[in-house]
Amino acid sequence: MHNFVIRRVAATLIAMLMMTLAACGGVKAVGGTTAGDAIAIGTTDKVNMLDPAGTYEMGSFAVFVQIYPFLYSQNYGSADMSPDIAADNGTWSKDGTEFTAKLKGGLRFANGHDLTASDVKFSFDRMKRIDSANGPLPLLANIESVAAPDPTTVVFRDSVRNDVTLKQVLGSPAGPIVDEQSFDADRLTQDAAIVNADAFAGPYRLSAFKLNDSATYERNPAYRGLAQARNDIVQVKYFADSANLKLAVQQGQVDVAYRTLTPTDIEDLRGGAGNVRVVAGPGGEERYLVFNMRLMPYGSSRADADPAKALAVRKAMADLVDRPALARDVYKGTYEPLYSFIPNGLAGHEDTLKTAYGDGRGGPSLSKAGKTLHEAGVKTPVRLAIQYNTDHYGPTSADEYAAVKAQLENGGLFFVDLQQTEWTQYTKDRVVTGTSDGNYPVYQLGWLPDYSDPDNYLSPFFRDDNYPANGYRNERINELLIRQAGEQDRRRRAELLGQVQELETADLSTLPLLQGSQVAVVGRNVHGVTLDASFRFRYAPITKD
Repeated sequence: MHNFVIRRVAATLIAMLMMTLAACGGVKAVGGTTAGDAIAIGTTDKVNMLDPAGTYEMGSFAVFVQIYPFLYSQNYGSADMSPDIAADNGTWSKDGTEFTAKLKGGLRFANGHDLTASDVKFSFDRMKRIDSANGPLPLLANIESVAAPDPTTVVFRDSVRNDVTLKQVLGSPAGPIVDEQSFDADRLTQDAAIVNADAFAGPYRLSAFKLNDSATYERNPAYRGLAQARNDIVQVKYFADSANLKLAVQQGQVDVAYRTLTPTDIEDLRGGAGNVRVVAGPGGEERYLVFNMRLMPYGSSRADADPAKALAVRKAMADLVDRPALARDVYKGTYEPLYSFIPNGLAGHEDTLKTAYGDGRGGPSLSKAGKTLHEAGVKTPVRLAIQYNTDHYGPTSADEYAAVKAQLENGGLFFVDLQQTEWTQYTKDRVVTGTSDGNYPVYQLGWLPDYSDPDNYLSPFFRDDNYPANGYRNERINELLIRQAGEQDRRRRAELLGQVQELETADLSTLPLLQGSQVAVVGRNVHGVTLDASFRFRYAPITKD
């Protein structure tokens, strides 16, 4: 215990020195010389918490991939899954209902605690027990139970035979392995308790953390997984706005700027500044509108509830949105129109929304929207409250939703009231539960994939207890999503995915708008920045001259 306290105090002093020096224009090594492998990263992404059971968004997951281990993780630049702390690729039982994974021997957390199969079981069990409305529990829908028959063996019982998505789920935001001696079993653990316990077994340990201000990562020598760190220290600074982030990377105060610079900033940095370069990664990010099925106009909790009229409102909005204009005028071509629930580039992508709504060719249609509302008996203008967010989805969201408002109000069919809220409050207020209708009738969300499979754009959205948490339920879609997850035949699986998209195109519980790729801006002397297909930005491979 005494040695542990000394080590923590020393780490804190180092972190304080690093933060002080970083504020002076870069990360310096003790002794005053520039540390070649000390990396400074800037972001505007917000972190909700350090406990994986309580949050399901990119800002926090960007931390989790650095500090927690996973049974399986993606290879760099690939969608393929490889063992992280698992010793092998796992095996399915003959009947396809149980998946067994073996752990590497001698695994430890940074605090010296052994990492065994018991910790793995604990991690998944507590996530289900806590059942946080903002957690990644929807990803675990197929896992019925987890067993740890011995210290290096984990057995997952799956409701879907030969589940083709299981290994990807184990490497997703639902998959971080935590220390059962440091985390509470039935409630969320506070950030300070996690940091003080040194409860980390990923490539790094957090030696200092101030929520949405700064974080200091130190290489974890106990880590034996896939993403071995090639640097010793990473200092992350959280910026309040993209303008300051842009200035910081231009001036060399940070080595890497990742999420979220405006399209104008990226265009300017790509064309003008010689001391930085732009690194692009695979597409797959989605921006979309969510309909609260209880609070939207004519929703089920309203005095004038009418399912047919509520559907007509959703369809009329789909008729009016002008995706090409949003992509061109607001996002300067950094996003492209999205007419599908599965993004372009993945198996199963079908532009069902293009032909079903608007002019049938991807553009808006005022006459069609008016006819849809009139035939359903909906009085116009429909008063519509739309909530959006700028501190999580970027400042360009204000321009995006100003444009959406103008598009929906064209012709007088809708009157739109735009509102915005800080992300930490937004992510709580939007949620529909058994006892709460949420607060937002219609609201903005974005999606970055947990894994590169079409299922990840469908199951988390449309199965029961879905991520949008908007009160939507469709038993037929539930059934089809379960079937496709276990379908080994690619042709048959594509047919099932197509059926899901046809049903959801008719229901419209969400309205996809745009699809984009990911971008980082890095100093010319920075190497190894890899933007993976599932938006895992890992600090481990980064070096600088």
